[in-house]
Amino acid sequence: MRIALGIEYDGSPYNGWQSQPDGRTVQDVLQAALKHISGGGISIIAAGRTDTGVHALEQVVHFDTQANRPLTAWVRGTNAFLPASVVVLWAHEVDDEFHARFSAQARSYRYHLYCRSMRSALLYGKAGWYHQDLDVEKMQEATQYLLGKHDFSAFRASECQAKSPVKTLTHISMQQQGELISLDLTGNAFLHHMVRNIMGCLVYVGNGKHEPKWLEQILNGRDRSKAAPTFAPDGLYLRHIGYDPKWGLPQIKQSE
Repeated sequence: MRIALGIEYDGSPYNGWQSQPDGRTVQDVLQAALKHISGGGISIIAAGRTDTGVHALEQVVHFDTQANRPLTAWVRGTNAFLPASVVVLWAHEVDDEFHARFSAQARSYRYHLYCRSMRSALLYGKAGWYHQDLDVEKMQEATQYLLGKHDFSAFRASECQAKSPVKTLTHISMQQQGELISLDLTGNAFLHHMVRNIMGCLVYVGNGKHEPKWLEQILNGRDRSKAAPTFAPDGLYLRHIGYDPKWGLPQIKQSE
């Protein structure tokens, strides 16, 4: 049978999602915990990889198993063997045609940026930091140039393995609560470091170094070297994976 899981994790202690020889990744600790429930080795496939220090509000994975267990065992049982930084939110039996990565129709990310003169001890590892106030209205104006289908080469990491730099952003917005700025993006797929590179450019707009239309020039220029540096991973969260309702996944409704 094929089981899908919703996973929440704090990426700070791990070397990203993807399994590594040292075993210090989210995939490694989750597979080790699932082994206790299945009674044998489990190989999981995720909707998408996250880098070192990047968090997830709801990563989605699937795996195949011959072990006949109640769904509660895949949730509560697995959580009993997981560190506090990783938790299974839900489990659901799916058709063999379901694939966590290839069945995904959309992905949503959120970036939290904390703005004040001194860094925050309480938000360490949970939000990016900038040392002065930013003009959020100008940053929001700049984001609108990114909506739609574009070649996002200017926001692509050199080690990105995506077959094409062309992606479609269907939603992008910013909001501010006190000293915390949040950037939300939804698209069909994302390039390696794409969100962090976009945030770096938005900071250049927010601090007055460039006008909002500069982001359109960077996008159309398709030259990564002309854009701003990659922002820190700390504030980046994989927020939600969108699937066709036919799969019946009990996903957590993410607040806007």
